[in-house]
Amino acid sequence: MAYRFEFDLKNRIIRGQFSDKVNDAELVDFYRTAARICRALAPEAGITDLTGATSLVTSGTIRALAKLPPVMPQPDRPRFIVAASDEVYGLARMFQMAGEATRPNLHVIRSNEEAFATLGVDEPEFHAIARILRPAGSVPCGIWEERE
Repeated sequence: MAYRFEFDLKNRIIRGQFSDKVNDAELVDFYRTAARICRALAPEAGITDLTGATSLVTSGTIRALAKLPPVMPQPDRPRFIVAASDEVYGLARMFQMAGEATRPNLHVIRSNEEAFATLGVDEPEFHAIARILRPAGSVPCGIWEERE
């Protein structure tokens, strides 16, 4: 899989990071998984880091995801898409524009540091999320995995 999730418990920031090629199915899976994580952890801010992605999905998938309910349903919570390359930045802006009615606080930026500065976070303390939830109806547990 070409992505992973981390959480900064102190600042309540969820971050999803992509690496390598990202296909349509992986991006849809990422979106659904992010929604489950957000329901379980109730983050105050979210970052989707696409700086490690070597290629991204089709514009049709981007538009379809933008029509879905936001991963974080609270419109006031800041969310960021970090896109270093021009191609990925353009697709992220397409997502931003197509979903601006339900994601008014979404920012497309070029670096994680820009997100941290906007949030007023000096030193985030991210930890990898190993598992999201147990089978339906059970209590969230065992989601932390220490960074190496």
